[in-house]
Order: sequence, then structure tokens, then C-alpha cells
Amino acid sequence: MPASPSTARAINDRLALGLLQREGPLTANQLKQLTGLSRPSVADLVERLQGSGLITVVGEAGAQRRGPNARLYGIVADRAHLAALDVRTGGLSVVVTDLLGAVLAEASLPIGGDTGTEPAVERAVALVERTAHEGGARRLHTVGIGAPGLIDPASGELRDTTSLPAWHRRLAGALQERLPARVLVENETNLAARAEQREGAARDRDTFVLLWLGEGVGAAVVLDGTLRRGASGGTGEIGFLPVPGTASLPSATGCDGGFHSLACAAALRELGAEHGLLEPGEGAADVVRRAVATGHGGYLDAAADRIAVGAAAMAAILDPGCVVLGGELGRAGGDALAARVGERVTAMSPLRTEVRASTLGGSAVLRGALLAAREAAQDELFGPGR
Repeated sequence: MPASPSTARAINDRLALGLLQREGPLTANQLKQLTGLSRPSVADLVERLQGSGLITVVGEAGAQRRGPNARLYGIVADRAHLAALDVRTGGLSVVVTDLLGAVLAEASLPIGGDTGTEPAVERAVALVERTAHEGGARRLHTVGIGAPGLIDPASGELRDTTSLPAWHRRLAGALQERLPARVLVENETNLAARAEQREGAARDRDTFVLLWLGEGVGAAVVLDGTLRRGASGGTGEIGFLPVPGTASLPSATGCDGGFHSLACAAALRELGAEHGLLEPGEGAADVVRRAVATGHGGYLDAAADRIAVGAAAMAAILDPGCVVLGGELGRAGGDALAARVGERVTAMSPLRTEVRASTLGGSAVLRGALLAAREAAQDELFGPGR
């Protein structure tokens, strides 16, 4: 059955808006060529989108051509302002952008472990409000939050986890109360995977695993272009994976004894001390970076042995074809560590699996949170993608 005229117009409008978002300002003639629509149809959609305040004339294609076809049309970037948050155990970072993703303001705030829940929430909300004001955003349309922990697939809320600060769970609700904005919360590893697929190491992959190596370990699973969450939102909780080389087994209340005990920051920091690489006051990422810089093969080989246990398990179960090493330790190890892990996975599994290092550095979670906020805002303003 052919689409109704109103449905066809909505599809054409969304197609044109998507092109303007990806390609930048375009003339009516360029829109005609890229969409395959007739000249009258393009003229109609340009008039509709201008009338709705979504696009405007931003210039002309060239000095030699005048008239409607030479006008450059672009999305009205300040039609909506967005905020993205990367929530850490010890604080948070925030970035405010326009609808096209141009950064207007950004800031970070440490929140110590001795800070009470309500004061921590108040400081975090105040940071978002202040950053939005500094960026000229009088009203935020959508806020995307990346946080450690499980997201309940039914409610979309951060689940209660005793190992995380209580202010993490209160933050989204407090922002929703104080701001006239839509607030979205997502697991940090899932957001990092979204960013790596769109802008980073997995741009050429629709199936891959992001292995997160930081204070904790986890994984995001993307199969056939879709992020997989599982029945309870726990897909990728690889820290609980029972593995050889630990003194105990993980339990329902703690991942000590699982893959976490082999590859988390504390474990790789201790490994650095064993290899004489640890300086006073340093963390695991410092150790990994020094090992890469000095070519300390002993440490890198030992770390790769540990990380490959988890990577090979994911490869054997999911056959993703690609594992991206993310988190602060994956970023610190870069290509040198990824290559060593890849060699070990190849030796352990008959399934061909490429291991890559994250290319987004410390911005992966923020980038993923921003992408989530932009997509949600654009679905509301432009109409759902088809």
C-alpha cells in the first residue's frame, strides 16, 4: 500500500533534515539531487521546514548564481540545546552543545567520597545549570547521562548498586525536577560503544564488543547494529565471569574472583609494582602508559595475557569479529596493548577476531551521551527516523 501524502511528506522532510545534518548547508538543487525528489517536492519541503523553524537560509552557493536555487539552507542549530554528562565515582564532566553538536561550554567538577548525597546532587545540578548559562543555553531540550552501573530496561533508571555513590541514582531525578528538559540515563560502556561505532574505532563494524577496562571492567555488545541489553540490562557484565588465575569465584554480591580481579585498574596497578614500573601516587593508567613508552614487553605481555582471557570468552560466545579496548586502561595501552591481546585471542579461539584500541580517548562516554541526546531531540523535532 502506498504511503499517504502526509506520511510521504514526513518521510521526505526527515530525509532532507538528515542530509542537512550530515552534509551541512545545501541548496535546493543539491537537495533535489541527493533525495531524488522532484523540484516542486523539494520546494514544498523547504517551505515547510522553514515555516516550522527547523531550517533557514545561511548563505548562497556562489556569487555567480542568484535566486532560490542558489540559497544555502541549513538546520537552525540553536533550535535546541543539549547537555551530556559523564558521571564518575569521583565527580562528573558536562558539555553543552547546540542541535548540530557544536560545543558551547564545558566543565568538570570533583565530588569527594565524603560528600553527602544531597550536597553532591546539588553541586552536580548546579554545575549543569551554570555550564548551560555560560553556553548561552536558556533552556536545555535534552540531557544525556553516562554513568557506571546497570540500567533497568523497564524503567530506564540506574539500578541500586552498593558499590556506587548514592548521588549517582539521585542525579537524573534531580535534573528532571529542576530543568524543563528530557533526561536520559545510560550505562557508560554502552555509550562509549555508541560513540566508537559512530565516530571511533568501530566505524566500519555493525557487530563488535567494546571491552571496558577501568576501575571496573565491563563490555558493551553490539550485534547487527543493535546494542544488546539482556533481560535485566546486564549484558556485558564480564567482571563476574569466572576465570582461571584468581583465588576465588565471583558471587551475586561481588565480582572479586572473576575477570574483574584479573584486569581491573587495581589488578594491573599491582602487576606494575611486580614489574618495577609503579611510582608513588600513580594509578594503573600511568603504569600502562609508561610500559608502552619504554617498550616494557614483560609487563605488556603479562597484562595482555590477563585481558585476553575476557576478550577470548566474548569472542567464543558472540563471534563479534572485533573487540575494541576502551576505558582508561585500554586507551593507555593503545595499539601496543591491543596487538598483544589480539595475538593471544587468535591463539585461543578459532574465530577470527580483530582487537583494536579505542580512538576516542577520554571523550568516548561524553560523545556517546551527546549522540543519545541529539538523536532523542532530533526524533522529537524532526519526527522519528524511518
